[in-house]
Amino acid sequence: MTSLLPFFHSSLTIFVALAIAAILTRIAYAITDKIARAPWLDLFVSLFTWIPWVAGAKLNGWIGVAGAFVAQLIFLHAFCLVHRALRSLGKKKGRTLTDAQGRVLGPFRNQLCLMVQTPAILVFAQVRLAEILLYPAIAWLGKLPTYRSSEWVNLSRHKYDGLIGYDLLWCWYCDWMTGIWALGSEMLRNIESFWCPIRFRDPVKNSNISTDFPDVAKWAPADGSMEDAVLAFEAHYDGKRKNSWWGHPDRKSGNQ
Repeated sequence: MTSLLPFFHSSLTIFVALAIAAILTRIAYAITDKIARAPWLDLFVSLFTWIPWVAGAKLNGWIGVAGAFVAQLIFLHAFCLVHRALRSLGKKKGRTLTDAQGRVLGPFRNQLCLMVQTPAILVFAQVRLAEILLYPAIAWLGKLPTYRSSEWVNLSRHKYDGLIGYDLLWCWYCDWMTGIWALGSEMLRNIESFWCPIRFRDPVKNSNISTDFPDVAKWAPADGSMEDAVLAFEAHYDGKRKNSWWGHPDRKSGNQ
């Protein structure tokens, strides 16, 4: 039992810290809605994702990390159940997406599927870190367009009528995730179109990526020569405007 004390200590400490962070975040949002937009949103997300792992490691090493992870899982479900209960006080319980999804997959399978998606937070956090630390330098050196992260990475689904409990939490996750992924794709379009405007040999790949890289149809043909690639490049980059991807809005408006 003594050997489990560090685990329980970490779990309890992190759980209490998460509860306090949730209360403080709610107060901050009542003061200003900037908490729901990058860069403040990056801090908000960090408080509930990777920071508890670091705190757990500081408390009790790897056992502390495990304790932090368990505390996060318990807090996640506790938040959803309490939020759902509070929002339902004095009201007739309406239908929810979680209920509908549970009828299709089964409640346990649906919750397990959502839990399996959770570790992807690490992937999105790394993408976000690259957007913050790497792209600005690339954009400056390569004269690429820059972006307001707050227009892409933000939360707004909590304003949707009837979104409570699990529906609210997972829609928050998707809200954050899709903004990060869309911004990353936009940045990558600039990079790919400027440095590698050559179509792939595999026509299926060209078709598959056409949604994320609309320029692919205009890139140099896969069976062409380097001269074709240079001509395609020169046709779209004259050094007089930002080196944006070929369908970027600045090319339609004529803005620099």
